[in-house]
Amino acid sequence: MSKKLLVVLTILVVGSMFFAACTPEVEETAAPVEETEAVVDATDAPVVEETEVTAEPIIKKVALVTDVGTIDDESFNQATWQGVEAWCTENGIEYTYYQPTEDSTDARVISITQAVAEGANVIVMPGYLFGTTLLEVMDLYPDVYFVAIDVASGDLTYDYVTYYEPAANTTCIAFAEEQAGYLAGYGAVKDGYTKLGFLGGMAVPAVVRFGYGFIQGADDAAAEMGVDIEINYTYGGQFFGDANITAKMDGWYSAGTEIVFACGGGIYTSAIEAALNYDGMVIGVDVDQNFIGVAGVEAGTYAYNPFVTSAMKGLQNVTETALAELQAGNWASYSGQFLKFSLTEGDYVGIPTADGSWNFSTFTVEEYETVKAAIMDGTIEIDNSSDASVLPEVSEFTTVNVIE
Repeated sequence: MSKKLLVVLTILVVGSMFFAACTPEVEETAAPVEETEAVVDATDAPVVEETEVTAEPIIKKVALVTDVGTIDDESFNQATWQGVEAWCTENGIEYTYYQPTEDSTDARVISITQAVAEGANVIVMPGYLFGTTLLEVMDLYPDVYFVAIDVASGDLTYDYVTYYEPAANTTCIAFAEEQAGYLAGYGAVKDGYTKLGFLGGMAVPAVVRFGYGFIQGADDAAAEMGVDIEINYTYGGQFFGDANITAKMDGWYSAGTEIVFACGGGIYTSAIEAALNYDGMVIGVDVDQNFIGVAGVEAGTYAYNPFVTSAMKGLQNVTETALAELQAGNWASYSGQFLKFSLTEGDYVGIPTADGSWNFSTFTVEEYETVKAAIMDGTIEIDNSSDASVLPEVSEFTTVNVIE
């Protein structure tokens, strides 16, 4: 950590302690985002050997620090915030959030330092960008619990050469994105789509797993049906849409692509903008993004709702589960661990089945539940590779076009 940053942190801590008594807490409420339903059950957490921790497992105050976005981003930060808000409200625990001033490790460390200085002893951090941040703070604050959502083993590194383990006061929770991607791809082909696309954000492990699962699900459905399908596959290199990405999507849709899995935060805006020009459709990611299409139609912005479904992670459910386990004294199941939540642990990934969000024409909820059960019991095995340079193998029914 730089000397400059240490000075900033020292000033911030002292200042925060001085003004803490006269500074009101800010509790924000974001519009609800639907996501996959799950039963919050302590038995869903993986059981590991007990690890000694450095503080009593009693939550005094919870702070969520966003990666760089806002808590109403209609995606990752918002769903995680809803988990913090719901659990803390139900249990009478003080909570708040902090948004870093910029997209940097230093800015995220400053926000965490401020949260700790203002009384938070649990910090919830959504997103892989917190990997390096954890390395700066988990040993610095041994009496604070860090719950990192969507941070995997490949993220705790400074240089992608040397990798570190979480400290005893830290847990890193990831998801089986390949399972959610599989279900979305399988459903799309079963619904009659044969010209598909995958638009990823950056080729980080979570996005790669989503994409590879999507390919595998679409391929399995094509093989079952005996139909030929084609998948265009690309990464935008960013998590927001722009004119260049929209132009690429225009090219896809104009050439016959029927549906695109937009997998990368705000990058979906480019997919939707292009889709609406050609009566195309999209698949959302992370949360049930159907509400975006509904709102667009109501506002007169969209001629129709372009969302068929979304490949979801149970962000809110996992957040609530982790906080409940910590408060119940079961931190040993999380302490110093990289955990992955999948269909094996519970209903933590999938696609939305609510009437208002089920926009398939022929693929049924019953068919979905059948294939989901086959994943849960191991009948269907999905490659969870995150090596962006090696695509999954496909049958003779599927052609994958990688487009730079």
